[in-house]
Amino acid sequence: MTDLTAMRRPAEPDWSTVTTEELIAFRDAENHVRASTAARVITGEPDPGVTIEWQQVALPGRELPVRVYRPLAGGVLPLVLHVHGGGFVGTAPQSDWVNSHLAARLPALVVSVEHRLLDWETPLSAAVQDGWDVLRHVVDDAAAWGVDPARVAVFGESCGGLICALAAVRAGGERLPLRAQVLVNPAVDVASTALDYDSVARYPDTPTLTVPQLRFFQRLAVPEGADARALSPLYAGDLDGLAPALVVVPTHDPIADHGRRYAERLQAAGTSARLSEYPAAGHAFLSMPGMAPQATPARAEILAFLQESLSD
Repeated sequence: MTDLTAMRRPAEPDWSTVTTEELIAFRDAENHVRASTAARVITGEPDPGVTIEWQQVALPGRELPVRVYRPLAGGVLPLVLHVHGGGFVGTAPQSDWVNSHLAARLPALVVSVEHRLLDWETPLSAAVQDGWDVLRHVVDDAAAWGVDPARVAVFGESCGGLICALAAVRAGGERLPLRAQVLVNPAVDVASTALDYDSVARYPDTPTLTVPQLRFFQRLAVPEGADARALSPLYAGDLDGLAPALVVVPTHDPIADHGRRYAERLQAAGTSARLSEYPAAGHAFLSMPGMAPQATPARAEILAFLQESLSD
């Protein structure tokens, strides 16, 4: 839910009454801005040491676009599966700055999932399945992608953090080897408790995330009758033995406490988890290096964590 205040963004609808047509029109216009070269004054310039291209991935019953960041250096590479934030709005190009840098500097193949966005016909479970299916697809066809299936990490932001956290939990149960998980301002609670945190009360109306947006996201995420806890990493039953985690939390974020509580749960379960807080940073700060100076040291910390985790 990145705020591109310097660009000509579309006016936000009233999240309490927004219609399907209004949501589609808003997110199409907003994602057009986020993917534009003009937006790079906010979202950052890609690293020149990579090629960036869209590819279609054939999955059960559907094809899904992924944005692929490949370093100019050849050879078999580690894989970083990335999932962008936004939930009901957002697109992989908004993360070109961080993903291209990681691809060039690790080096690694970074595959960013253009998951289905939430609406009244597409709940969170669909986006979660997209993340898992792309991860499984690339790992199972590692030779064709030029990656080492034994050196794999997941990296998600906001709603993408939720998707990656659930993928890490599932990987533990299905014996898909993950070396690391990086969760940046993750939304890990979509249950009835999602707004019951001090950080929500303290920062209810920030430039990049507001309580009305959170309520709308929650409404789309979990249709009536669905099990919200099953889609909330915070309530996952067994978090022991998962891939080591780096949980990055901007302090001026309504859902800062989501990340804090999840790091605590991982640690209590015996999974290695480092909580790293960035003072005065807001939600989605990593997608806005042109406005958030904290994005650069956060990117450096993520790079160092992944370098250590994905080394031979």
